[in-house]
Amino acid sequence: MKDENKLSRRQVISGLGASLAVAAVGPVLGAEGGGSMAETAAAEPLKDPTTAYPKPPFKSQSQAWPGLASQMDPKPDHGEKSYKGSGRLKGRKALITGGDSGMGRAAAIAYAREGADVAINYLPAEEADAKEVIALIKAAGQKAVAIPGDLREEAFCKKLVEETVRQLGGLDIVVSNAARQQTRKSILDVTTEDFDATMKTNVYAPFWIIKAALPHLKPGSAIIGTTSEQATDPSEDLYDYAQTKAATSNYVRSLAKQLAPKGIRVNGVAPGPIWTPLQVSGGATQEKLVKFGGDTPMMRPGQPVELASIYVQLADPQASYATGQVYGAAGGKGLP
Repeated sequence: MKDENKLSRRQVISGLGASLAVAAVGPVLGAEGGGSMAETAAAEPLKDPTTAYPKPPFKSQSQAWPGLASQMDPKPDHGEKSYKGSGRLKGRKALITGGDSGMGRAAAIAYAREGADVAINYLPAEEADAKEVIALIKAAGQKAVAIPGDLREEAFCKKLVEETVRQLGGLDIVVSNAARQQTRKSILDVTTEDFDATMKTNVYAPFWIIKAALPHLKPGSAIIGTTSEQATDPSEDLYDYAQTKAATSNYVRSLAKQLAPKGIRVNGVAPGPIWTPLQVSGGATQEKLVKFGGDTPMMRPGQPVELASIYVQLADPQASYATGQVYGAAGGKGLP
């Protein structure tokens, strides 16, 4: 009985000691909790996506193809001031076609701020926009490579990959984003030259570039294509362009199956109406341009920066099980 009493006292004392220890630690844990709450309080407030960016009506405007983002009114938002990285792509080496404006520019800025070195391709006529992107990549502390040229030429596509690998010291992310879009009221208005130029830019170029890049891509690499809502809900006046986006969605799914055993992921991004130079340089009629994006549930077009995080996610090694997927961003309208 005495032993039992002694044991009980030991248990009580032990329990009391544990309680005191918890009490002693309590204020420290509370302090840490307070810090987290303070950080939460300092977080950016929620913003209404329906009013976050400009809505139609837009000013009627026209540029010669391929157009410059810097001359648009309002200027598109590619994340120049807003995108903040967190090292998700540290050490990666990326090639982005059409990297001077639109989604390509948004991806280039985001990739650099996530720690990747970036090479961008663009047409010589887009040099003014491209210089801004190169400056932004360098400002993020990353290596920037500018390789102008016409993707409709197979020899240039091969050279583009070779130069990227040489100047970046490797390649593990390929974003095939460049596109040609010209509105034509009737198929009778689409010339063979028109059709050929759109097919070469949107279908042939990714084929040539991916073939040239594959020998350099190691397991863990990523290929990302830019498709469109036009792949599944084509407009009547984008006969040739819509076909190319259906082809893009198809090659993403096909190539993903082919390359999965090699550890290379292939995915696509399918935008809806996004405010880029495609629209002001012949991609939309002036009637459509003024109302652009107004028929979406969000009642506005998207901005390139709103797709930047999708391109990052698809390149991020943390998304290692995502392949053969097409991710849509259309303001509530359309399907990927």
